[in-house]
Amino acid sequence: MVEVADIFLRHGPEYREKFSSRMLPSHLKAMEAIEQCRTDALGGKVYFCNSCQEYHYSYHSCQNRHCPKCQNDQADAWLEDQKDLLLPVPYFMVTFTLPKELRSLVRSHQKELYNLLFRCSAAALQELARDQRFVGGKIGMVGVLQTWTRDLFYHPHIHYLVPGGGLSPDGTQWLSSSKDFLVHTRPLSVLFRAKFRDALKKTDLFPLIDPDVWKKQWVVDCEPVGAGEEAFRYLAPYIFRVAISNNRILKLEDGRVTFEYKDSDSGRSKLCTLSAEEFIRRFLQHVLPDRFVKVRYYGFLAPTNRHLLDSIRGLLGAPAVERKPAGTDSDAKEPGEGLRCPKCGAILIFVQTLEPRSRLPP
Repeated sequence: MVEVADIFLRHGPEYREKFSSRMLPSHLKAMEAIEQCRTDALGGKVYFCNSCQEYHYSYHSCQNRHCPKCQNDQADAWLEDQKDLLLPVPYFMVTFTLPKELRSLVRSHQKELYNLLFRCSAAALQELARDQRFVGGKIGMVGVLQTWTRDLFYHPHIHYLVPGGGLSPDGTQWLSSSKDFLVHTRPLSVLFRAKFRDALKKTDLFPLIDPDVWKKQWVVDCEPVGAGEEAFRYLAPYIFRVAISNNRILKLEDGRVTFEYKDSDSGRSKLCTLSAEEFIRRFLQHVLPDRFVKVRYYGFLAPTNRHLLDSIRGLLGAPAVERKPAGTDSDAKEPGEGLRCPKCGAILIFVQTLEPRSRLPP
């Protein structure tokens, strides 16, 4: 199977030689991490199988959030952490998308404008939801930034998971939404556009924008996505998915990469073939700035407001959630405990730790 790491290892040196003076440090860091992930460069552990009489090597992962190898197993852990936030109500997915006329500017000023996208979209949704024609109260939201389409084009947008209802202004009532309606998207789109425009006016970037963008309809979508844990499972892949998974890459041949994607209009699988250079360029434009927070919580789901959840559950007649104190998981295992031989299934015996090699040059 071809992996992103294979493409970076084979064609990354040429790419860096050609573009390193224009590459962001975060892009160089991501490339290096993906190339070294689960190799002897990062060190690891050696195990022995008594049954097969063979040694097995378990190399450390890079833990880079853009690495396809490292993001596959984190959704379940995140879902477990979200159980304290669950409410017995319908949930909605609200998606805010920036128009194509802004994407070039956003790509060149990612940290500032991603933060602006979060701030303005969250404020617009909370403001409209407070209107008595809709929820009429304080809602809760968890949002995640995504920047790609399935064929790796740059397409920044935010998905918000929103419980269907809100807390009344005086905190004494739960105001339920319909199971299939939260807010109208047309006024939400107008409000979002106005807030983004007003925020941009306070920056030096506003004169760089085509004025026609403020006259067009901005895309906002709102869809019901089920209830409880089902709704959080709907959101989890958006949080831990990277721009492309290794299993979608079909071929690396003659300097060209072929991968599979699903067409959003027809729902059919299609193939895309790019030069290795173009593939790397498309992949790297989705690498987020260092320490940028891509998952954010608002309203009564904000960390400072979560004391309200017990009151909301009381108003809903739902049982309180028993929170497990940190560090009390009796099922916790030491790293590597219980590893089994991939050939015969026998428990592997730890032999030694392998130290990381010195870091490769970028």
